[in-house]
Parts: sequence; structure tokens; C-alpha cells
Amino acid sequence: MRSDEKQKLRESLLLYAVTDRRWTGELTLLQQVEQAICGGATFIQLREKDLDESAFEEEAREIAALCKKMGVPFVVNDNVEIARRMGADGVHVGQSDMEAGDVRALLGPNAILGVSAQTVEQAILAEQRGADYLGVGAVFPTGSKDDAVEVSNETLREICQAVSIPVIAIGGISSDNVSQLSGSGICGVAVISAIFGAKDIFLATRDLYEKTKRMVEA
Repeated sequence: MRSDEKQKLRESLLLYAVTDRRWTGELTLLQQVEQAICGGATFIQLREKDLDESAFEEEAREIAALCKKMGVPFVVNDNVEIARRMGADGVHVGQSDMEAGDVRALLGPNAILGVSAQTVEQAILAEQRGADYLGVGAVFPTGSKDDAVEVSNETLREICQAVSIPVIAIGGISSDNVSQLSGSGICGVAVISAIFGAKDIFLATRDLYEKTKRMVEA
């Protein structure tokens, strides 16, 4: 990835929205994603744990087309094969998913590869194996992931200092606590319920975008 592409990626990670269909109701997931982007979400990850492959791929193609139209990067969580097949911008994998080097080999040098990390050792290894950015957390208690491991503010800072690729924080982040991450070295935050669990997704995203921007620039 060229230096200008790296800078563009870093900037796009400011407010990273991770989907969760548990909060779909009056709006479809596609409509929710559109509201989030209009409100200021700068990056979209499609996360589906229960859909079959066919429905997942169809949904991924719809959201990818929306993101492309609106100029926002789009990655698929975990499912490397669907990401490859439908031409997503990239994929995000956890520590228990496919190893980062294998993902890079499958998707090629131009795909965006994000990797979850909870320790400095995991972070360094992910960068060595081709990760473009890291998602670190959970930095606050969260109900969105049953297996979330809490990561201290000190560890978050140490990870940011140990790697040269961008780091975003995830886990329990909201407009009420995002300012507590100031000075950690992250370039943005990833959220699920703070956006998709809100009554007004557009307004919630706009508020979080403004507070996250201030936090990063502080």
C-alpha cells in the first residue's frame, strides 16, 4: 500500500461502524447503514453470524454498492471467501479466524486487511503478517460480543506505540465515554450499538463523529 493510500486509510478509520441486525425493525440493515454514513460513519464492516452464505453474500453486495456510491470503505467480518468473491474492499479477522498471512495471500496486496488484537505481541505479529490496521478491545465493558476480552488503556497505548499501522479502539464505546480514549494514539473508534442501537441513527452517528474527531485531535 502506497503512502498516500495508507494516509487515506488512516483518515477513513475515524468512525468505523460495525453492523448488527439485532436492531433492525422499521428500517432494513441497508437503510440503517445509509443513515450511518450520512451521519458521518467513515468505514463500514458487515458482521453477520447467523445468515446463511447465500443471504450473507446478497446482503454484502447491496451494502458494498451503497458504500462505493457514497465513497466509504467496506469490509466483511471473518468471511474471507465472500469478501473475495464479491469484491469487497477487504476483510476483518479475529484471533480465532483465518491467520492474517493466509488472508493476505488469498485477497492479494491491495485488499484492506484488519485484524483484532488484545496484546502487544498479537499486534506486532498481525502487522508483520500483512495487517493494514488493528482493532483493539474491548476498551470498555460491552454486551455486543459474548467473548470480548477487556483491554486496559495502558495496553491500548502500548499497542499504538509498538506498531506503525493505524489502530482503532472497539468495545463499549459511546458518545459518553469516547473522550476517555484521548491521548492513547488511536486514529478512530469502532462501534456497534452506539450507532445501530440508537433510536435516531443519523443523529447518534453525527454526535459520535464530532466527539471522536475532537478526541483524536486533542
